[in-house]
Formats: sequence, structure tokens, C-alpha cells
Amino acid sequence: MVQDEIVWGGRNAEFKNPESKLWLERMAAKGWTCPTWPQEYGGGGLSKEESIVLNQELARINARPALTSFGISMLGPVLLQYGNHEQKAEHIPKIVRGEIRWCQGYSEPGSGSDLASLKTRAELEGDHYIINGSKVWTSYADKADWIFCLVRTDFEVPKHSGISFILFDMASDGVSTKPIQLISGSSPFCETFFDDVRVPASNLVGQLNDGWTIAKRLLQHERTMISGFGLAGSQGDRGGTTSTTASLEKAAMHYRGDDGQISDPVLRDRIAQFKIDSEVFALTSQRSVEESKQAQGPNATSSMLKYYGCELNKRRYELLLQAIGSQSLGWEGDGFSDDELQIAREWLRSKANSIEGGTAEVQLNIVAKRVLGLPDMLSLVSK
Repeated sequence: MVQDEIVWGGRNAEFKNPESKLWLERMAAKGWTCPTWPQEYGGGGLSKEESIVLNQELARINARPALTSFGISMLGPVLLQYGNHEQKAEHIPKIVRGEIRWCQGYSEPGSGSDLASLKTRAELEGDHYIINGSKVWTSYADKADWIFCLVRTDFEVPKHSGISFILFDMASDGVSTKPIQLISGSSPFCETFFDDVRVPASNLVGQLNDGWTIAKRLLQHERTMISGFGLAGSQGDRGGTTSTTASLEKAAMHYRGDDGQISDPVLRDRIAQFKIDSEVFALTSQRSVEESKQAQGPNATSSMLKYYGCELNKRRYELLLQAIGSQSLGWEGDGFSDDELQIAREWLRSKANSIEGGTAEVQLNIVAKRVLGLPDMLSLVSK
């Protein structure tokens, strides 16, 4: 799977290959883009055990993901948990079929790790909310059809208590986006601006001023999704733009001796250790999925997986750079293959893994408090 062949769906969906469109339509018809979601809303209605078997069989035949969607990985699970029937009936089937592409309106210029300090305002006027403010690092906002957005609906209460969770169309009057060019040369993130955007009050999900509850749960789903970056090095790789095992083997060709083995013992050891760690992480992630059927959705495990998965993903690009040696210095022009140029750019992009979805420090704090039971350092200092 190369980047421009990933299927995101949406009102303006593009399919580089006609087979991709057919694959999406057939998977969606069975509800298998969201295999465990209720059949009532277009999902597959499978048990978690059946879904595991389905995913294993798809991996066995090296099938591509039929649909990549923030609606699937983030919004859908919380909408099923907190949305009313009308909201589920309106949005869930479209997510399953890939008819609407979603983006996330969380971070703001002054509210990143301290997300609860957000200031985008939503004021009720009749049966509509009027939204003003801005978001930043909004992934693919310039290509999205709808946004799930955190807004402040009460400025007179503690910051966590005055936030609401709302959905609206990106084609609404007053919505504008501006792509942000990254050091890697790509622009997947945007600045997003809201100027007197009118949103039906019926689009509010859950209770007024209780959006922080939904926001935290969605972040857990997002972190679980991001942890999948670390799975690209395991067998049955179905994500990313490069298969790590194949790329490492190919990249290290100039290190091979007459016997076909990598002659650099340090590099050989690092590649072997990476493969072992990748397989262990894949098995741990699978165990987490199987154990989650006894839990009520994601928990602090999502922070553990997110932290380790992102560190593993950064390691694989460091290894790829080492494996291709001086060819990793290319940015454009002759003398470098497309794969080598892509590795250099994706190495730069991988550094953001430690920030997106909650920084590495945030994840470690969650693990310290909720898993290890360590005391809150701020409370100790105050004493």
C-alpha cells in the first residue's frame, strides 16, 4: 500500500485503482469495515472473537485495508457509546460505508497538552449553536466533510466542566482551513477557523458541558489507533507505506557479504532485536484486544501501547536510515531511489509520534498514576 492508494472515503472520495472502490463496497456491504459494530447501524455484528478471526484471515491473504477513517478509529466508538439513536442512525452507516470523511477538532494554538484549556466558544441561539474560535494540527481538515469538535459552552466553571462535544459539516458557512507544511515536506495537518458557524443544537453529543468525558474516551481510542504505527514491523504488516522487514532487508543489501548475510554485526543485531520486539508487541496488542472484551472499552492500556508503539516506530526509521547509510541524506534529485527519499521523509515524520494523541510524557504520567499507583507529584509538592 502506497500513500496515494489509501482509501479515505468521503463525499469527494478518490480511488487510484477501481479495484479499491469495489473492495470498499463489498466490505461495507457485509459491515466488515466495522466488523463488531451493531448490524442495526450497518456494522458487521461480529463478536470480538469472530472479528479476530476475520482480521487474521485478511492478514493471511495480505488484503489491503478497505477503508482508513477517523470515523472508524475515533468517532464511531464514542458515538455508539454516548450518541442518541438519531445521531447513530444518521452518522454510523455513513462511517461504515465510507461516505463521510471526518476530522478531529481538539488542539488549539494555546491548548495542546493542556487540552482542557481550550477556548473555542459555542453559544446557544434558539435551536443553533454559534461557534467561534480556531483549532490547529487538524489532520486532513482541508479534505474532511465533517468534524467532531470540542467547544466551550460555559466559561464560569472549572475548565474541565464547561466543555461540550459537537458535530458539524465542514462545508458550513464560516469554516475555513489552511494546510501546515511540515519539515518532511508534506501537509497532513491544518489550521482550522470558525467564524460565526451555525450548528444545529441537535448535533450536540451527550450532555451539555460533559464533553470532557467523551473527549477522554475518544483519546483512548485514538491512542490505540496510533499505537498501530508500531505494528508495521511485525509479520502480516498491513499498514504504513513500507513493509519494515522487507525494507530493512532491501536497505541493508550493501552490507551483505559473499555469504548473503549482513556483515555489520551491530546492524545485524539491531535488526534481529527489532524483529523480536515487533513480534512481541504485535502479540501484546492482540492480547490486549482479546482481554478488552472483559473491560468496558479502552483503559490505561491504550497509553502503554501508544507509548511503546510510537517508540518502536521511531526505532524502525532509525534502523532504516542506518541500513541505507549515506543514501539517507537525500531529499530530492538524481542519485537516490524513491524508496530512499521516502524513508528520509518518513523518519522526520515519525518524530511527531511522541506528540500526537498526547505526548509521551502524558502517557507515562497516566501509566504511573493508573497502572503503577504512584502518587501525583503536584499533590506531593503542595503538601
